[in-house]
Order: sequence, then C-alpha cells, then structure tokens
Amino acid sequence: MPKRARRLRLTTWRSPATVVIAALLAAFLAPAAAHGAPRESAPVYSYENAIRESVWVDTRLDGDGDGDGKTDRVAVDVVRPRELAQQGRKIPVIMDASPYYSCCGRGNESQKKTYDANGNVVRMPLFYDNYFVPRGYAFVGVDLAGTNRSDGCVDVGGRSDIQSAKAVIDWLNGRAHGYTSRTGTARARATWTNGRTGMIGKSWDGTVANGVAATGVKGLKTIVPISAISSWYDYYFAKGAPLYDSGPDWLSDYVDSPDARTKCAAVQRKLVDEAPRTGDWTSLWTERDYVKDASKVRASVLLVHGMQDLNVRAKNFGQWWSALAKNGVERKIWLSQTGHVDPFDFRRTAWVDTLHRWFDHELLGYDNGIDREPMADIERHPDQWVTSTVWPPRGTGAVTLRPGTGTQAGVGTLGLRTGSGTETFTDDPRLSETDWAAHIDEPTASKAGFVTAPLARDVRLSGSSKVTVTATPTTSTAHLSAVLADLGPDTIRDYADGGEGITTLTDRTCWGASTTGDSACFKNTQATTAAVDYTVLSRGWADLGNHASDRKGVPLTPGKAYTITLDLAATDHVVPKGHRLALIVAGTDKDLIDPPSSTPTLTLDLARTSARVPLVGGAAAFTRATATSGTATSGTVLDGVREPHTAHRVPGGGL
Repeated sequence: MPKRARRLRLTTWRSPATVVIAALLAAFLAPAAAHGAPRESAPVYSYENAIRESVWVDTRLDGDGDGDGKTDRVAVDVVRPRELAQQGRKIPVIMDASPYYSCCGRGNESQKKTYDANGNVVRMPLFYDNYFVPRGYAFVGVDLAGTNRSDGCVDVGGRSDIQSAKAVIDWLNGRAHGYTSRTGTARARATWTNGRTGMIGKSWDGTVANGVAATGVKGLKTIVPISAISSWYDYYFAKGAPLYDSGPDWLSDYVDSPDARTKCAAVQRKLVDEAPRTGDWTSLWTERDYVKDASKVRASVLLVHGMQDLNVRAKNFGQWWSALAKNGVERKIWLSQTGHVDPFDFRRTAWVDTLHRWFDHELLGYDNGIDREPMADIERHPDQWVTSTVWPPRGTGAVTLRPGTGTQAGVGTLGLRTGSGTETFTDDPRLSETDWAAHIDEPTASKAGFVTAPLARDVRLSGSSKVTVTATPTTSTAHLSAVLADLGPDTIRDYADGGEGITTLTDRTCWGASTTGDSACFKNTQATTAAVDYTVLSRGWADLGNHASDRKGVPLTPGKAYTITLDLAATDHVVPKGHRLALIVAGTDKDLIDPPSSTPTLTLDLARTSARVPLVGGAAAFTRATATSGTATSGTVLDGVREPHTAHRVPGGGL
C-alpha cells in the first residue's frame, strides 16, 4: 500500500534461435515415457516472440453509479508463448490484478505498464512474465476496475475490486465474456488456457488475491499474497483506534483513473459515509472482511509477510493464516524481519526458486517435493533463515503472563503468578513504542513496563498474542497500546529506515528473458541493519471505548474501571538466553495511532491485567527459562526448527 500522510512509502537471456534449439532438444531428449513426469519447467520458449494481446472482460457489474445500465469491462493484458499456441496446447496462467499499473508502478523500481501503437502491452512490471512465459505459462496483468484502462470505480477491497479480478478467472475458464476492445462487440475467447490460475501480488494486489480466493471461484488453484490485507477494517483500525488519519476514500482517489474521477463521486461518498472515523464497524467493513469467508477458499496459499510491517500490520496475516489452517488449506509461509518489502528484494535467489517450484507444483502438477518441505521459512537475523516443519510449531501453547509491581513506580515484573496493586501512566501522544522500550527500566510517566528476569534459556514466541487490560481512565476517551519487547543487544534489519530493512544498489541481476521494451534485469538490494538494545516484536492497539464491543465504541465514565483485550500482531521471535521479555502498556503511539480527543491518566489493575503469549513448549518452557537455577546454554533446540536450507538450483538456469 502507498505510504500516506504521517506514515506514508540470473537467468541469462538467450536468442530466439537458441530457444528453438533448446525446445527441440528438450522434446527429443526427454520423452515422458523414458523419463517420467517432469520435475521442473525449463525456459525453452521465446519471450521476444511471445503473443501480447489486450482483452476487456465483462465484470457483469455497473459499478460507476452512472445508471446507464452498461456493465463495466476491465482491461486484461496477456503475454503467452507463441510456440504453445501454434501447437494448440493449453497452458496455465499467473495473474497479478492491481490498481497500480498506471498511477504508481509496481516493485522496488515503480515500473508501469507500457504499450505499443496497437495498444498491446510492451512492458509488464516485475519479473513474472520475463521468467515464467519462457517456461510455458501465460502471464496476465489485470487493471482493477476504475484504474488505468478499465471501466468502473475503485471501491478499495469491496465488490467492484474483487469481482473485476474474479471475472477474469471466470473468463479464463469460459464462464464470462471477453472482448477485443473496451467498447466493441468482437469476442475474445481464452481457448489457449486450461483455466488453472495462480494469483500473486504485494499489498493491494495480494489483498485482491485473498479476496478472490475467499469467493471460492473455480479455476483459482493457488494464491501468493505478499504483505496483504485479510480484513480492511484491520488495516484502518484496531478495535476502534484509528491507525491512519484518512480512510479508503483517500486510497481510492490515489489510484483512480482520470475517467473514474469524473464518474465515481457516489462511490467516493459511500467510502466516506460508511467508514466513519469513530472506528465503528459498518457493513462496508463486513464486505471487505475476507477472514469470515476463509472456509470457501479452494486455492493453496504461499503467504509472505514482514513481521515489522507497519503499513499492512502483521495481524492481517496472523488471522488469515489461522482461518486457513482451520479449514485445512494447503499452505506455506515466509516471515521476514522487514517492513513492507517484497521477498524479491530481501531474499531474491531463494524466492525466485521457491516461487518457480510452487507454481510448477500447483499449476503444472509437477511432483517436485515442495509440498513435503518445511511449512515455514523464518528470518531469525538479517539474511539468516531457519525453517519450521509446521507453523506455529507443534507444542506451542498460549501462556498467561501476569504483571506485578516492582521496586519503582511503572517498572514492574512479568511472570506466571497473578500480581496485585496498580500502576498508573498518562497518555503522551509525543512518544512511541521505541521511547517506551528505551526507558523500560526507568519510572517514566507515559508507560507501565513489566519485565522478566534475564532468561536462563532461549524462549520462542510463535503466533499471535493477546493482552487483556483493566484500566480506569480520568477522561471519557482513551487509547491503549500494548507492546511485547525483547530487551537485549542484537543486530536487526532496520525496518524503521526509509527502505524498511533494505538498501537498493545500482548493479542488476537478470531473472528471465528480456526484450528492448521489457528488461528482466533489476537492481540488487542488501539488508540495512541496525545495532539495538531492544527489539519490539509485537504490538497492538485499542480504543478503551470499545471495551464492550469490538464493533462499536461508547464514551467512558471517568473513574470507572473497564476491561478490554488487545489483539497483538503475529510474530515468530526467539528471546535469547540472557535477554528479558517485556510487556509495555501505554496510551497513544505517536507513529502508529491517531491521538484521542483528550490525554487521560489511566490506572491499571494488575490483578486483572495479563498477556496470553504463544510459547513453543508452553508454560513449562517459560518456567525453565525463568528458573533462577537454570543452567541451559544458548542454542537450545526448539521443536520444529531446522537450520537454514540451501536453495534448490535450477539446472543450467543460472540461479
């Protein structure tokens, strides 16, 4: 998603002759009867000579509100191998449906679509077409309704967004009409595809993939959502607390085509009226909640998210992952230390290899073993990865940690025993989670902090936490923040830097075939790191006025105690031996939530305040780690964790 307002951010090319020779050799040397089913698609088709065409698919919606009775058409740009078309062979599709193709660009270099004089796509952003079309896939780039060359209006994750992408899958499977022009009557039929489709995309693009999968549409075989939203309410609010100082109307206007801006006033008004800044849940948010429909998902899921993503916050992937797990969806996950960053820009070689094998398995049906590999890849330190057989690991249990008073005001203890007494803090909207963590051992007026003793063993948190707070405010409005932090020295990806954990370099590597108008070569990146004394590993927020309902807030009575549970972002983090685990409760985080209309003082009832934390090994692991007589050394083997695995190499492919 764009950064807005306060928080608004090698395969060698081969000549066509070489490609043809390679294709002939492959066909001659590798007959199915002699060698069995293939394990990997190879780049044997010409990218330079690929068919490039544009189709307009009827969404069956009249979403621009002009009442003319004409249904909207969305523009679909296709790149597919000419050789397979000439042979009459049907192929699968990789699809990225995006609102960004003309307004803002895709990828680290903000690439936009370009077209020739006939209106056919010349450059498709990112490497997907360059890499996969020579391997026998079609790539399809869809302009969401209201953007670039499509009709309709942008409704920010609603029916128009989702239907404009779903209709294309229907067209690929013969269930919807396509046309050769935006207004003409000449039909375009997708006779060249078997309809098997995989959707991919980062941020809004990945969000649309989640939403389309939640319709249960037939033909969608897999999705690859990267830094994607699962519920738009949780993008904008956290239990009533506003996470941005604008709403979906701003985002719609940001990506609208000039044509849409002249027609979509009614849609814009709806986005304002039905997304109140109070944070109350409305029917608009119900329509944009894909988690509730996770039971309809037929597609497999390869999910990628930055655990320090403060744009699309990590609660979005945590709740989506849990809902998919309940319904037995085939899935795999990558969790990085970055912010809102594509894996192509933090682990390029391994990502291209993984994506290649994932699509080969899910769309071509190749038995390449990726479904038998560990479920999770987790970045433990910059560029240092471990795998987990399942995620969260077996033996992970929710452990209730309780705060207690310490020897100084606002500097308390954290353990398994129920505490007593109270702690008081005053909301200070000038401060943030980093200010609170940096002064965790000091009695500051703006927060209440609670810490364990130095750990005798490593402790691993894996999954989503909840913090229940009982607080008495002095005013009728109050916001709360809850933070889990690892106190101790470390080197991390600098997610707070402008690159959110990466630095873009000037040299390039190439991933697929190039043409004059579409290079497969992209700037390299490297990790941006920071030496720290503490690491915020999870956070969550709420408006205390939502104590009785997640969906509607009410004014508070000063002097009355209220209990509310804050949902913290999902994470996977090891707190090492010698470090301490901290819980911080405070008010407004200056960087992450808008301030309330007042700055209350809040008194915490420690006996009725707690954190439910997912620990590998459960309460027993925490007891061992906090026992004063513990003698375990660092490097304790945690269930389900393996050392980093070596990336699979493509024979002759240069990866």
